Amino acid sequence: MSVEGFLNSDTFTIIGRCQRTGMLGVCVATSPIAVASRCPFVKAGIGAVSIQAFTDPRLGPLALKLLEIGYSAPKVLKELQQSDTELEMRQIGIVDKDGNSSVHSGKKNINWYGSVNNKNYVAMGNGLVGEVVVGAMANAFENSQEEWLEDRLIKAITAGYEAGGQINGLLFSIGLLVKDRDEVISRVDLRVDHNKEPIKELKRILDIYRPMIPYYTNRPSNPELGEPEQWLRNNMSETEFKKYQQDYLLGCTPKDSW
Repeated sequence: MSVEGFLNSDTFTIIGRCQRTGMLGVCVATSPIAVASRCPFVKAGIGAVSIQAFTDPRLGPLALKLLEIGYSAPKVLKELQQSDTELEMRQIGIVDKDGNSSVHSGKKNINWYGSVNNKNYVAMGNGLVGEVVVGAMANAFENSQEEWLEDRLIKAITAGYEAGGQINGLLFSIGLLVKDRDEVISRVDLRVDHNKEPIKELKRILDIYRPMIPYYTNRPSNPELGEPEQWLRNNMSETEFKKYQQDYLLGCTPKDSW
């Protein structure tokens, strides 16, 4: 049995900024493996970018560098348009630290391609069933402003998928990258490189990681926090800890000699 188009670079993405916290992030989903290794770029307090379709990952760091020296999202996009000779093969979304957004969808993207962008976000995609996908993503993001940014981004991607997603109906890879304004490390940097239900799996991993966010973001400046397991015990009830331990271990047990 031959399946055509299972590796098409059809992608849908939400790039967002939280107005309350200043957090910046990207969630991107597609069929080809390991999408998070080449599309999302985020720098704390600077901006968030996704370069997709026939992506050139070199453009991501360039965009962040321009944002860092003070260019707005629209100005950065103009610079990229002048420097990239293959721009019509790309789809690029940018949100800067002030919430300005800008997006480009090249004419050589796979239909349907397009976007919705507004203050604090860009919802974009290519190779989609239609405009309804980016519209659903935008609505989900706008209607969840009291939630943490990572949850808003996943909620937006879920809405896009449920609205029809990609034209091939396939989804295997997803990535979620979120940075706070003053963090040394990412608040969230999770990915599912190849899974038949990547959104569901990403949500499961985020639920496991979520209680550890304060630990890992504070440990670089406070190594006296100790080992993660003891920190969890100190910050959870016994019932919560046992449930977390069970979920984390996935049925595995340590070696007897441990």
